[in-house]
Amino acid sequence: MKRPFGVTVLAILAGLAAVLAALHALQALGIIPYVLGPIEVKSSNFFSFLMWGLLVWVYIWLVQMLWKMDKSGWLFCAVIAAFNLILDFTVMLSQDGAWSDVSVHFLLNAIILIYIMLPSVKQAFEPAPAS
Repeated sequence: MKRPFGVTVLAILAGLAAVLAALHALQALGIIPYVLGPIEVKSSNFFSFLMWGLLVWVYIWLVQMLWKMDKSGWLFCAVIAAFNLILDFTVMLSQDGAWSDVSVHFLLNAIILIYIMLPSVKQAFEPAPAS
């Protein structure tokens, strides 16, 4: 089965989201500091690390499903992107409108959700008509 260009782009975007989630996991461990404008804060939160680590695992699994062109991968990607948009939006609202460290993650999930809903990408995951 030939993989369409749109599916390849979607898998790459999901891989970038996995990298961003890994960076957030390292921030939660205190290895990489949180940058809030000119201020750098090192903080450690094990529960946050577990949640970001779980998200890394989910995105890696999602990239594999998209690469194999599994139809359930398309639906799962849409659900995960929408769920992450909701969570990132609430984090950004709780910081009084400041540009937070999850803003890039929010934008990437918005791009993934918009891109996955394009008709050409959606059509690539539909089963081929029987001849």
